[in-house]
Amino acid sequence: MFIDPLYIIMILPAFALSIYAQIKVKASYSKYSKIPTSSGISGAKAARMILNAEGITDVGIEISRGFLTDHYDPRVKVLRLSERVYMDKSLASVGIAAHEVGHAIQHARGYLPLMARSALVPISMLGSNLAWPLLIIGFIFMSKTFITAGILFFSLAVLFQIVTLPVEFNASFRALKALPAAGILSGEEVTGVRHILSSAAMTYVAAAATALLQLLYFLLRAGILGGDE
Repeated sequence: MFIDPLYIIMILPAFALSIYAQIKVKASYSKYSKIPTSSGISGAKAARMILNAEGITDVGIEISRGFLTDHYDPRVKVLRLSERVYMDKSLASVGIAAHEVGHAIQHARGYLPLMARSALVPISMLGSNLAWPLLIIGFIFMSKTFITAGILFFSLAVLFQIVTLPVEFNASFRALKALPAAGILSGEEVTGVRHILSSAAMTYVAAAATALLQLLYFLLRAGILGGDE
C-alpha cells in the first residue's frame, strides 16, 4: 500500500502544495520580520490593544517557548505568543499576534466553526491514532471490517482539517480588520500583513487537501468508490 503508484500520483499534488506553502511562509516571515511597524508597537502590545478595542478583558497574554508556537488556548482563555512575536515590533510579529487574537475574538463571540473545531479535537486525535493501524492491518489481511473502521476513524481527522479552514481564514479576516481600526498599522502595512497571513493560510489548505486525497485513495482501494479492484 505504501509504494502503490496510485497513492503517489494522488498525493503528489498536495505534497507539492505543502512544500510550496512552507517555502512561502518562511519567505514572508523572513521579509516582514525585518520591517518595523511605524507605530513602534510590539506583537504583545498589539494583541492587548485589539482585545481592549473588542471589549475582551478576560484573556491573558503569555510568552510561549519555541519558534512560531503562537496559539490561543480557549480552555483557559490565554493567548500564547512565541518570544519573538511577543517582543518584536515588526509587521510579521504584529500580524501573527493579531491573527491569534482573531481566535480569541471568535471564542468571545461564539463563532460556530471554532466551537465545532474545539469539540472535534479529542475525536480527531482518536481518529488519527486509530486510523493508520486499522488501515494497515486491514489492507495486509484484506479485512473489510478493519479497512472500513480505519476509513471511518480517518474521516474524523479529515473533518477536523476541513473545519479548521474557515476558522483560520476568519481569524485572519478579523486581524486585518482590527489592525487599522485600532490604529496599529497603516494601509500599506496591512498589505504586508495580508501577505504573511495568506501564506500561512496556504499551509492549512495543503493539509486539508492532503487529508482529503488520502481519504479518497483509501475509499478507492477499499472498493467503496469506483467498485472493487
